[in-house]
Amino acid sequence: MSKGKKVTVIGTGNFGSTVAFILAMNGVCHNVVLRGRSIDVAKGKALDMSQAANAARQHTIVKAATKPEDIAESDVVVITAGAPRTPGMSRDDLLTKNADIVKNYAREIKEYAPNAVVVVVSNPLDVMTYVALKETGFPRERVLGMAGILDSARMAHFIFEKLEYGAGQIRATVMGGHGDTMVPLPKFTTVAGVPIEDLLDSEEIGEIVKKTRNGGAEIVNLLGNGSAYYAPAKSTTVMVEAILKDTNQIHSCAVMLKGEYGYSDIVSGVPVMIGAGGAEQIIQMGLKPLQMKRFAHSVASVQEMVDKLDELKFFEN
Repeated sequence: MSKGKKVTVIGTGNFGSTVAFILAMNGVCHNVVLRGRSIDVAKGKALDMSQAANAARQHTIVKAATKPEDIAESDVVVITAGAPRTPGMSRDDLLTKNADIVKNYAREIKEYAPNAVVVVVSNPLDVMTYVALKETGFPRERVLGMAGILDSARMAHFIFEKLEYGAGQIRATVMGGHGDTMVPLPKFTTVAGVPIEDLLDSEEIGEIVKKTRNGGAEIVNLLGNGSAYYAPAKSTTVMVEAILKDTNQIHSCAVMLKGEYGYSDIVSGVPVMIGAGGAEQIIQMGLKPLQMKRFAHSVASVQEMVDKLDELKFFEN
């Protein structure tokens, strides 16, 4: 049990609340701080969660931040704040709206929690990770975007749906941007160590890849007003726990590339080793030509949005 560890969750909607709740239930940190637009909502949810932690016999205390200084000494800060997607809305539509929100919180983190590892979950994910990195000025290993774990979990679910066996033993690997340009990697996807390509034919794998890409949009359309939060929240806490426990586990996360896979000064999802310092090592995998082409397309779509922000002189304000 890591005594004295502190995690701040920014955003008190369904997503942020679920992240905080899972952390409180796991007892992985001593303090969870909720920071949101409405202090009363944050206080109410914090009180409810603290009582739940007592029911679960955990030592975690959940509190609301009433001022920016309350995030001080956080080991990890999770940014979930932002407008959710609505049916028919693309992640790109959220660009400038959420970039402003992330910029403001990134500046708070820089001032009050300068040693924290930042996990970004606001959409469009890769660009928001880029914004948080630029605005905090932190080294790249301390600003990570959560996407690959969620996309891998979605892919694993669709593989299980198709196979009807192997639950809990499916290891799916996804690279690239979070969204329609993600690059699922069947070559690195296994069920209890058996390559997926030995269990399903290429048409079935293609169907799973397509479903994975549309995994988030499907839930948005079914819910009608909001987006997924249980699987994204659990995926986020997997990263937070890896940082707090210094596990050195490998997960796909969005990070700033510095020459890896042939790209620099752009954020994309790649396998990284996560430890106490954040993304402690970037893992280079051998990709097939078609996968490299898809990864290039994914990186280009993130670059396009970064360029849009540059045109608006976003980083100069």
